Amino acid sequence: MLNDGGALVVIIGAPGAGKTRAGKKLAKILDAPLIDTDKVVVASHGPIPELFAEFGEEYFREREREAVANALLEPAVVTLGGGAVLNLDTRADLESHRVVQLTMSKAAARLRIAGSKRPLVKNADEWEKLVEARRPIYDELSSLTIDTSLKPMEKVAREIADWLGTQQQ
Repeated sequence: MLNDGGALVVIIGAPGAGKTRAGKKLAKILDAPLIDTDKVVVASHGPIPELFAEFGEEYFREREREAVANALLEPAVVTLGGGAVLNLDTRADLESHRVVQLTMSKAAARLRIAGSKRPLVKNADEWEKLVEARRPIYDELSSLTIDTSLKPMEKVAREIADWLGTQQQ
């Protein structure tokens, strides 16, 4: 997969797997900007749980799609929300990018999502069901998969940076 001049790398995967944390560390390693599409949506439209509650998931997904489409044009490390890959246009866009999937175990999810305000995931069982439904999409889109369950995010970021160094620019 060749980079089409936009995003340096796109990080996708399960909610809570560490996409934002790994992305921040990777951006520092690469001396590149980070674009977290969830943060872009929040900055423009407000907190995600409130968007879901007030306007519904479809409204949120439309705002998310706009943020993703714009982010993919930038020479940056781009992190997507867990459900961004549900959009067919986003999937088509990702075909021309280097995509890394972050995963984690259900045990790690239990620890990481406890007390979170994620609108679609209240506990580890819901998380597991959601991730299993999305896994085929994540797998299809990604060229590298890293399990973050027991790895420090610095190591995850270094692994991605090393992998990027082996990819054609």
